[in-house]
Amino acid sequence: MKVIGAGFGRTGTRSLKAALELLGYGPCYHMSAVIAEPYRVRQWLDVGEGRSRDWDEVLRGFRSALDWPAAAYWRELAAHYPGAKVILTVRDPGRWYDSVSETIFRSALAERRLPLRRRVVRWLVARRAPDFALYPRMARATVIDPIFGGRIDDRAHVLDVYERHIAEVKTAIPADRLLVFDVREGWEPLCAFLGVAVPEEPFPQANERVAWQAKRPRRQLRLILRGR
Repeated sequence: MKVIGAGFGRTGTRSLKAALELLGYGPCYHMSAVIAEPYRVRQWLDVGEGRSRDWDEVLRGFRSALDWPAAAYWRELAAHYPGAKVILTVRDPGRWYDSVSETIFRSALAERRLPLRRRVVRWLVARRAPDFALYPRMARATVIDPIFGGRIDDRAHVLDVYERHIAEVKTAIPADRLLVFDVREGWEPLCAFLGVAVPEEPFPQANERVAWQAKRPRRQLRLILRGR
Protein backbone atom coordinates (compact mmCIF):
# COMPACT_ATOMS: atom_id res chain seq x y z
CA MET A 1 0.00 0.00 0.00
CA LYS A 2 1.58 3.24 -1.20
CA VAL A 3 -1.16 5.84 -0.72
CA ILE A 4 -3.97 6.09 1.84
CA GLY A 5 -6.81 8.55 1.36
CA ALA A 6 -8.11 10.20 4.52
CA GLY A 7 -10.65 12.46 2.82
CA PHE A 8 -14.38 11.96 3.18
CA GLY A 9 -16.44 10.69 0.30
CA ARG A 10 -17.51 13.42 -2.18
CA THR A 11 -14.22 15.33 -1.88
CA GLY A 12 -12.97 14.48 -5.35
CA THR A 13 -11.99 10.90 -4.57
CA ARG A 14 -13.10 9.56 -7.94
CA SER A 15 -10.92 12.10 -9.76
CA LEU A 16 -8.00 11.32 -7.46
CA LYS A 17 -8.49 7.59 -8.03
CA ALA A 18 -8.12 8.11 -11.77
CA ALA A 19 -5.11 10.35 -11.22
CA LEU A 20 -3.31 7.87 -8.98
CA GLU A 21 -3.90 5.07 -11.43
CA LEU A 22 -2.44 7.18 -14.24
CA LEU A 23 0.62 7.79 -12.06
CA GLY A 24 1.16 4.08 -11.43
CA TYR A 25 -0.43 3.83 -7.99
CA GLY A 26 -3.20 1.55 -9.12
CA PRO A 27 -5.27 -0.34 -8.80
CA CYS A 28 -6.83 2.11 -6.36
CA TYR A 29 -9.41 0.88 -3.88
CA HIS A 30 -12.54 3.04 -3.88
CA MET A 31 -16.20 2.56 -3.00
CA SER A 32 -16.68 1.72 -6.66
CA ALA A 33 -14.72 -1.50 -6.02
CA VAL A 34 -17.19 -2.48 -3.30
CA ILE A 35 -20.13 -1.83 -5.63
CA ALA A 36 -18.53 -3.70 -8.51
CA GLU A 37 -17.70 -6.73 -6.36
CA PRO A 38 -20.45 -7.14 -3.75
CA TYR A 39 -18.58 -9.76 -1.71
CA ARG A 40 -16.56 -6.81 -0.44
CA VAL A 41 -19.68 -5.51 1.33
CA ARG A 42 -19.46 -8.42 3.76
CA GLN A 43 -15.78 -7.70 4.37
CA TRP A 44 -16.54 -4.14 5.40
CA LEU A 45 -19.54 -5.21 7.43
CA ASP A 46 -17.21 -7.48 9.39
CA VAL A 47 -14.89 -4.51 9.91
CA GLY A 48 -17.69 -2.15 10.92
CA GLU A 49 -19.26 -4.61 13.34
CA GLY A 50 -15.95 -5.54 14.91
CA ARG A 51 -15.46 -9.09 13.65
CA SER A 52 -12.32 -8.47 11.58
CA ARG A 53 -9.61 -5.92 10.87
CA ASP A 54 -7.56 -7.93 8.37
CA TRP A 55 -6.46 -4.98 6.25
CA ASP A 56 -4.11 -7.04 4.09
CA GLU A 57 -6.99 -9.29 3.06
CA VAL A 58 -9.48 -6.47 2.50
CA LEU A 59 -7.05 -4.45 0.39
CA ARG A 60 -5.21 -7.32 -1.27
CA GLY A 61 -4.02 -6.42 -4.77
CA PHE A 62 -4.41 -2.65 -4.36
CA ARG A 63 -1.61 -0.07 -4.18
CA SER A 64 -3.75 2.80 -2.93
CA ALA A 65 -7.07 3.26 -1.15
CA LEU A 66 -9.45 6.24 -1.11
CA ASP A 67 -13.04 7.12 -0.31
CA TRP A 68 -15.38 5.52 2.18
CA PRO A 69 -15.40 2.98 3.68
CA ALA A 70 -11.58 2.77 3.63
CA ALA A 71 -11.18 6.46 4.52
CA ALA A 72 -13.25 5.91 7.67
CA TYR A 73 -10.29 3.87 8.97
CA TRP A 74 -7.50 6.21 7.99
CA ARG A 75 -5.87 6.03 11.43
CA GLU A 76 -5.74 2.25 11.42
CA LEU A 77 -4.54 2.08 7.83
CA ALA A 78 -1.86 4.72 8.37
CA ALA A 79 -0.57 2.72 11.34
CA HIS A 80 -0.77 -0.63 9.53
CA TYR A 81 1.03 0.70 6.45
CA PRO A 82 3.64 3.03 7.95
CA GLY A 83 5.41 3.47 4.60
CA ALA A 84 2.29 4.75 2.84
CA LYS A 85 1.74 8.44 2.21
CA VAL A 86 -1.56 10.01 3.24
CA ILE A 87 -3.70 12.31 1.10
CA LEU A 88 -6.46 14.33 2.72
CA THR A 89 -8.84 15.48 -0.02
CA VAL A 90 -10.76 18.61 0.86
CA ARG A 91 -13.24 20.96 -0.76
CA ASP A 92 -15.42 23.90 0.21
CA PRO A 93 -17.51 22.65 3.16
CA GLY A 94 -20.81 23.96 1.81
CA ARG A 95 -20.26 22.44 -1.62
CA TRP A 96 -19.18 19.18 -0.03
CA TYR A 97 -22.32 19.06 2.11
CA ASP A 98 -24.56 19.72 -0.89
CA SER A 99 -22.91 16.87 -2.77
CA VAL A 100 -22.92 14.32 0.03
CA SER A 101 -26.45 15.17 1.11
CA GLU A 102 -27.79 14.67 -2.42
CA THR A 103 -26.05 11.32 -2.90
CA ILE A 104 -24.80 9.15 -0.06
CA PHE A 105 -26.90 10.72 2.67
CA ARG A 106 -30.05 10.89 0.57
CA SER A 107 -29.77 7.18 -0.11
CA ALA A 108 -29.12 6.37 3.54
CA LEU A 109 -32.03 8.50 4.76
CA ALA A 110 -34.35 6.92 2.21
CA GLU A 111 -33.64 3.54 3.79
CA ARG A 112 -35.43 4.69 6.93
CA ARG A 113 -38.78 5.02 5.17
CA LEU A 114 -38.90 3.09 1.92
CA PRO A 115 -41.88 3.46 -0.44
CA LEU A 116 -43.45 0.28 -1.78
CA ARG A 117 -41.54 0.44 -5.08
CA ARG A 118 -38.17 0.61 -3.34
CA ARG A 119 -39.15 -2.16 -0.92
CA VAL A 120 -39.88 -4.37 -3.92
CA VAL A 121 -36.54 -3.45 -5.50
CA ARG A 122 -34.73 -4.19 -2.24
CA TRP A 123 -36.45 -7.57 -1.97
CA LEU A 124 -35.42 -8.45 -5.51
CA VAL A 125 -31.83 -7.34 -4.91
CA ALA A 126 -31.70 -9.37 -1.67
CA ARG A 127 -32.90 -12.45 -3.54
CA ARG A 128 -30.48 -12.07 -6.43
CA ALA A 129 -27.47 -10.42 -4.75
CA PRO A 130 -27.55 -11.13 -1.00
CA ASP A 131 -24.11 -9.65 -0.39
CA PHE A 132 -25.03 -6.32 -1.93
CA ALA A 133 -28.32 -6.30 -0.03
CA LEU A 134 -26.19 -5.75 3.10
CA TYR A 135 -24.85 -2.45 1.70
CA PRO A 136 -27.14 -0.16 3.79
CA ARG A 137 -26.18 -2.01 6.97
CA MET A 138 -22.49 -1.82 6.02
CA ALA A 139 -22.74 1.92 5.32
CA ARG A 140 -24.31 2.50 8.73
CA ALA A 141 -21.72 0.37 10.51
CA THR A 142 -18.66 1.93 8.86
CA VAL A 143 -19.64 5.53 8.13
CA ILE A 144 -23.09 6.79 9.10
CA ASP A 145 -23.05 5.80 12.76
CA PRO A 146 -19.37 5.86 13.81
CA ILE A 147 -18.48 9.08 11.98
CA PHE A 148 -21.72 11.07 12.12
CA GLY A 149 -23.53 9.45 15.02
CA GLY A 150 -26.38 8.72 12.64
CA ARG A 151 -27.20 12.45 12.44
CA ILE A 152 -26.73 12.86 8.71
CA ASP A 153 -29.88 15.00 8.45
CA ASP A 154 -28.35 17.64 10.76
CA ARG A 155 -26.41 20.04 8.53
CA ALA A 156 -24.63 21.90 11.33
CA HIS A 157 -23.55 18.66 12.96
CA VAL A 158 -22.31 17.15 9.69
CA LEU A 159 -20.28 20.25 8.84
CA ASP A 160 -18.79 20.28 12.33
CA VAL A 161 -17.75 16.65 11.93
CA TYR A 162 -16.22 17.49 8.55
CA GLU A 163 -14.15 20.37 9.95
CA ARG A 164 -13.04 18.38 13.00
CA HIS A 165 -12.01 15.49 10.79
CA ILE A 166 -9.71 17.71 8.75
CA ALA A 167 -8.12 19.10 11.92
CA GLU A 168 -7.66 15.59 13.37
CA VAL A 169 -5.89 14.29 10.27
CA LYS A 170 -3.59 17.30 10.16
CA THR A 171 -2.70 16.77 13.81
CA ALA A 172 -2.22 13.01 13.64
CA ILE A 173 -0.20 12.65 10.43
CA PRO A 174 3.30 14.21 10.21
CA ALA A 175 3.51 17.03 7.68
CA ASP A 176 6.09 15.23 5.53
CA ARG A 177 3.73 12.27 5.17
CA LEU A 178 0.55 14.25 4.48
CA LEU A 179 -0.81 16.13 1.48
CA VAL A 180 -3.91 18.26 2.02
CA PHE A 181 -5.27 18.32 -1.50
CA ASP A 182 -8.07 19.98 -3.42
CA VAL A 183 -8.36 18.18 -6.76
CA ARG A 184 -8.85 21.56 -8.45
CA GLU A 185 -5.14 22.15 -7.80
CA GLY A 186 -4.32 19.55 -10.44
CA TRP A 187 -1.16 17.58 -11.00
CA GLU A 188 1.57 19.80 -9.56
CA PRO A 189 1.08 19.41 -5.79
CA LEU A 190 0.14 15.76 -6.12
CA CYS A 191 3.14 14.85 -8.26
CA ALA A 192 5.52 16.87 -6.10
CA PHE A 193 4.24 15.06 -3.01
CA LEU A 194 4.63 11.64 -4.62
CA GLY A 195 7.93 12.49 -6.28
CA VAL A 196 6.81 11.68 -9.83
CA ALA A 197 6.76 13.57 -13.10
CA VAL A 198 3.71 15.59 -14.12
CA PRO A 199 1.82 13.83 -16.95
CA GLU A 200 1.12 15.63 -20.18
CA GLU A 201 -2.59 14.81 -20.11
CA PRO A 202 -5.09 16.91 -18.12
CA PHE A 203 -5.86 16.03 -14.52
CA PRO A 204 -8.95 13.76 -14.42
CA GLN A 205 -12.22 15.50 -13.63
CA ALA A 206 -15.07 13.23 -12.59
CA ASN A 207 -18.49 14.62 -11.70
CA GLU A 208 -19.22 12.31 -8.78
CA ARG A 209 -22.73 13.60 -8.15
CA VAL A 210 -23.85 13.02 -11.74
CA ALA A 211 -22.14 9.63 -11.82
CA TRP A 212 -23.84 8.54 -8.61
CA GLN A 213 -27.33 9.53 -9.70
CA ALA A 214 -26.96 8.09 -13.20
CA LYS A 215 -25.52 4.74 -12.20
CA ARG A 216 -27.79 3.78 -9.30
CA PRO A 217 -30.81 2.54 -11.35
CA ARG A 218 -28.54 0.66 -13.77
CA ARG A 219 -26.68 -0.93 -10.89
CA GLN A 220 -29.88 -2.15 -9.27
CA LEU A 221 -31.14 -3.58 -12.56
CA ARG A 222 -27.82 -5.37 -13.14
CA LEU A 223 -27.96 -6.90 -9.67
CA ILE A 224 -31.52 -8.10 -10.17
CA LEU A 225 -30.84 -9.55 -13.62
CA ARG A 226 -27.37 -10.98 -13.07
CA GLY A 227 -27.35 -11.60 -9.35
CA ARG A 228 -24.16 -9.61 -8.72
